[in-house]
Amino acid sequence: MHQPKPALPTLDEVRSHIEAAATPALLMLVAHITGDVTVLREEWRPDPALLPHGRLDPAEERRVREFCLARLEGHLESAEPWPTRPSAEVLAAIGAWSLGPGVSQAAQLLDAALVPDGTDPRAPGWTLEEEAPGRTLRAAIIGAGISGLLAGLRMKQAGIPFTIFEKGTNVGGTWWDNTYPDCRTDVHSHIYTYSFFPHDWPSYFSRQHVIHGYLRRFAEENGLIDHIAFGTEVSEASWDDRKSTWRLSTTGDGADTTHEFEVLVSAVGQLNRPLIPEIEGLADFSGPAFHSAEWDHTVDFTGKRVAVIGTGASALQFVPALAGTAERLTVFQRSAPWLMPTPELRDDIADDERWLLRNLPFYRAYYRFSIFLPRAIGQLDAATVDPDYPPTERAVSAANERLRVMLTDYLVAQADGREDLVGKIVPNYPPGAKRIVRDDGTWVATLKRDDVDLVSDKVVRVDAHGVWTESGDHVEADVILFGTGFTASEFLTPMRVTGVHGKDLHETWGIDACAYMGLTLPDFPNFFCLYGPNTNLVLHGNLVFFLECQSAYVLSAIKVLLDTGKSAMSLRPEVFDEYCDEVTAASALRAWGWSKTHSWYQNAEGRSTIMWPLPAQRYLEGTERAHAEHYDFI
Repeated sequence: MHQPKPALPTLDEVRSHIEAAATPALLMLVAHITGDVTVLREEWRPDPALLPHGRLDPAEERRVREFCLARLEGHLESAEPWPTRPSAEVLAAIGAWSLGPGVSQAAQLLDAALVPDGTDPRAPGWTLEEEAPGRTLRAAIIGAGISGLLAGLRMKQAGIPFTIFEKGTNVGGTWWDNTYPDCRTDVHSHIYTYSFFPHDWPSYFSRQHVIHGYLRRFAEENGLIDHIAFGTEVSEASWDDRKSTWRLSTTGDGADTTHEFEVLVSAVGQLNRPLIPEIEGLADFSGPAFHSAEWDHTVDFTGKRVAVIGTGASALQFVPALAGTAERLTVFQRSAPWLMPTPELRDDIADDERWLLRNLPFYRAYYRFSIFLPRAIGQLDAATVDPDYPPTERAVSAANERLRVMLTDYLVAQADGREDLVGKIVPNYPPGAKRIVRDDGTWVATLKRDDVDLVSDKVVRVDAHGVWTESGDHVEADVILFGTGFTASEFLTPMRVTGVHGKDLHETWGIDACAYMGLTLPDFPNFFCLYGPNTNLVLHGNLVFFLECQSAYVLSAIKVLLDTGKSAMSLRPEVFDEYCDEVTAASALRAWGWSKTHSWYQNAEGRSTIMWPLPAQRYLEGTERAHAEHYDFI
C-alpha cells in the first residue's frame, strides 16, 4: 500500500536539521522507504534500553546520518509514492534489529507499534446504519478524560449516537483536575498520545497544560464537544431487564435527570478520587490543608512552613517546585520510592528535532515506534517472582535483584556520602512492588537542601499548629499538602451500578474487582469499563495503547451484538471465571502481588486489582475482537 505523495522537504532542508535525528529511527525509516534491510547494520544496532537514542559515539552518529541522507536523496526528489507500511519482512527485520530476534514472538505487537501519520488502523470499519439499518442503539460514556474521548470518537466513527457525561467543566479528566506545580506525565510524550493523532510535543515528558491542550484539540477537531454534557455527574446506572436498556440518573445544574441508553461505557478511570488518609485531629488544623489533585492556587507559600504527607509521584513533582519558596518543607514518608534514571525528564525537545518530527515523513512514526515497542514488551521478567531464588522483601528474583542494584546505585551516588539520607531514600521492598517514579536527579537534590527535611517517622495526628509523629515529635506547619495518591482500587465509586435483576456491582465485586480484560463481566449486559480492573502498568505495556485496545474491543462487541439481532449481550460466567483465575494467579507471581509493602496497587486485603500481570502481547490478543461464543445474548 502506498500513500499519496506528501509535501516533502528538500534534501537541503533535511540536511540542515539532520544532526538532531535519532539514528535508530532514521535507519528504520530508510529501511522502510527503500525496502533494503541491509541498512540495519549490526554495528549500528541500538541498545533497547537507550531507545529512541542510539549507542554510537558522536563521530559514528554523524556517519550514520550522512549515510541515511544519501539513501533518502532520490526518494525525496522522486515523484513515486512512498509505501504506507513496510512489508512484513522489512518490519520483522526492523524489530529484530532494534530489540533482538525474540521480538518475533510478539509479531502482532510489532505490527501494532507502527502507526504512520494519517492512518488509524483501529477505527471501526463499519457503521450502525450499514449493520442494522433503522435500529435504535445509543451509547452513554461516563467521563471525558483520555479514555472517554477516545470512546466517543469510536462511537462517532461508527455512526452510533452517544453522550459523554462529564462531572467537570472541561475535557481532560486527570489532566484537567491536577494543576499542582510542575505537574507532568512520567510517560514519554510521544507514547502518551493517541497513536493516530500525533502532536508537536515541546518536551520529552510534557506538562499538564500541554497535555490538556492536546486533549482539548482532539475533542474539538473530532467534533466531540457537542456530545459532552459538562457539569453532569452520573449517580446511578441501572439495567432495565424488560426494556434491555440502561437507565442513568444524573445531577447537574441543580437538577436531577434520568436518561436511557442501550450501551453503557464507564470511562471514569482509576485516578479520579483523591485519597486523604484519616488522621486524628486533621479537622483542627488552622491553616490550609489539601490534596495535590485539589490544589488551592490562592495559597501563597512564600515564607511558609509546609508539611507534605506522602511521597507519591505527584509529590516528587510539586515538592521540588516549592523548595526555595517555602521557608521550610518537611516531607513525611511512609516508604521511599524507587527512582528510574531519566536525564531528559524536564528537558524540552530541540527545535531541529521537532522540525524533523513534523516534516520528515515516517520519522515521527519510527521515533514513536522505537519508544513504544521496548517499553510495551518491558521488564515484566524483572518483576516476576522466582520461587527458587528465593524471593524476599529485598528482591523476588535474580533479575529483580539486578534491577535493585542498578536503582540503588543511582540513589546512593546522589547522596554524596550522606549516610543519614541513604537510609531514608533506598526503599526496603522489591522494585516493582510499588510505582517506580522517573527522576532526573531533582528529588534527592531537593532532599539535600538545608530548608528541606525528610521524615520517615509515622504521622499519628494533627493539631491546630502542625503534625505529630509516632516518636512524639511535633513539626510546626502553616500548610499541609497531601501527596497520597487516589482510591484507585475502588472502581466506579461513588456511582451505584445495578445489572440483571438489580444485581449490585459493588456488592458483586466486594474488594476484589475483576472484569474480563478489564472491560466487562456477567450479568451487566452491554456494559464496558475502560481503564478498569487490572489494566494499569508498571514495568511493561503502555496505558494509551491499552485504552486503544479497549475501545476497539467495545466497538467489536457492539458489532457482534448487531450481527445477532439481539438486544443485549452478557459475558458468560465460565469465560469470566477462567480469565479472573488467570489474572489472579499471575498477579501473585509479580512483585506487587507478592510483597507485603503497602501501595495503591493493592486493595484493603493486600491483593492487586490494579495491575496487568501478563505480557502486553496477551492483552492485545485478548482485545483484538469480541468473540460471540464468549457471550450470552438476550
